Amino acid sequence: MQVRRLAAWTALPLAATLGLAACGGGDSGGTDPNATVSIQIGEPQHLIPTNTNESSGNQVLSALFTPLVDYDAQNKPYEVAAESVTSSDNVVWTIKLKDGYTFHNGEKVTSDSYLNAWNYGAYAPNGQGNAYFFEKIAGYDDLQAEDPDGDGPQKAAEPKAKTMTGLKKVDDLTFTVTLAKPYTEFKTVLGYNAFYPLPQAAFSAPGVIKAGFEDAPVGNGPFKMKGTWQHDAKVEVERYDAYPGEKPKVAGAEFRIYQQLTAAYADVLSDNLDVDVTVPTENLSTAASDLGDRFQQSPASAFQFIAFPTYQKEFSTPEVRKAISMAIDRDEIAKSIFKGSQVSARSFVSPVVAGYRDDTCGEACEFDPGKAKAAYQAAGGPAQLEITYNGDGGHKDWVDATCNQLKANLGVDCVGTAEPKFSDLLTKVEDKQPVGLIRMGWLMDYPSMENYLGPLYTTNGSSNYYGYSNPDFDRLVQEGSTSATQEEAIQKYQQAEDILAKDMPVIPLRFGQNNFAHSTKVKNVEVDLFQVVDLTKIEVVS
Repeated sequence: MQVRRLAAWTALPLAATLGLAACGGGDSGGTDPNATVSIQIGEPQHLIPTNTNESSGNQVLSALFTPLVDYDAQNKPYEVAAESVTSSDNVVWTIKLKDGYTFHNGEKVTSDSYLNAWNYGAYAPNGQGNAYFFEKIAGYDDLQAEDPDGDGPQKAAEPKAKTMTGLKKVDDLTFTVTLAKPYTEFKTVLGYNAFYPLPQAAFSAPGVIKAGFEDAPVGNGPFKMKGTWQHDAKVEVERYDAYPGEKPKVAGAEFRIYQQLTAAYADVLSDNLDVDVTVPTENLSTAASDLGDRFQQSPASAFQFIAFPTYQKEFSTPEVRKAISMAIDRDEIAKSIFKGSQVSARSFVSPVVAGYRDDTCGEACEFDPGKAKAAYQAAGGPAQLEITYNGDGGHKDWVDATCNQLKANLGVDCVGTAEPKFSDLLTKVEDKQPVGLIRMGWLMDYPSMENYLGPLYTTNGSSNYYGYSNPDFDRLVQEGSTSATQEEAIQKYQQAEDILAKDMPVIPLRFGQNNFAHSTKVKNVEVDLFQVVDLTKIEVVS
């Protein structure tokens, strides 16, 4: 439904946010471990770990796979499938795996399971959306297509190599990762789904994913696929009894794919859906009275923004982009549309990560319609604006409200255009089809400022869909990632964020929280900072 964990909610201050969780339902009464639950998602774009960078696909993969590390209440990584992740210099990292993990086909999880999956993800001809996450590993550059003529992919030669030199197997349960440069947060990054393993059964030949695997992925997690991905309808999973980790308290889950959030809300009201992950904005004012304590809220890492296709002439100058930003009354939309469930964003990173600062956007995020109109006219801004959004994400009301403000404050025509699914919108943007301004959002992959900066704004960032490029920004993000301490890294990241305030490739709009609901049939419903329902906690009331 939204880009790599995209969403729309209210963030709390950092001190209040860390460690909080909202649990739906009480603990009284019996439970039925043989029952299944239904959970609302949008149509995933992909279900290959190295190609899945949106929240609906991630929800499914989080049931099918177990990460090397997860995060505690303080957002610090701790080992899950890994026995240990260590380094003495932040360059060479040794990963030891816990014994006993198997894939759902019975195949043992080994070092090769990770090495094969990561090399597949990094190899440029495979076109994996999460390839960016492997670029810090030594030898990554040799897996990228060469372009000696500078004419783009159509003239590119085959990469020099198919495997990264920085990945070395020590034994079946140990491998080393050598980075091109020191990276203090590498252990933290390993919690992201791009670093999941794949079984040998995933490949029809070395480095070639078997046809049909994506419709029935085989993972190492607490649940296994039940049948195949029924596109635009559902994905079903069932408990994997040989799982060595924390056992789920339900027999399975149906991830039910909705085109409209209002339909999901109606289903949870009538007990025909167990978890509605995103309560529609139009229902926020009545959700508490409609549902009582079945309406829940919890902290999220959500950052909502509008992106500019900077490769288009009419949006290529910061002056035009800043003027549009100054013409938007964020506070009014947060109050009138979101009923206070979101707060205005005037920074480019979420309050949930260390290094966050208030109001880094400066004047460009101050509502000043008079100054905005004068600046817009002086910069030759276009007479017509379009905001394209995904229709399955509940965005129509706020997009229309934003367009109305731009009409009134800039004297332009503005229209909101819905694509049926987020995957449809991403496909158009990736193909650089004209879509006007782009409704985007972000839920962190791992808890770091770098995760809000690198993927979204570096020249080769995995989710830089809008063509932004600034060498100084790239350099500062790189310097931050190679810093010896987190404190030094944050200083560099903050300098990089200051460049965004000058260039304004996107308009920060809102920070949010999870607004979710559940049926009377379930309890202990938790939705985390990544907008993922915890399927090891949820229970069905008997």
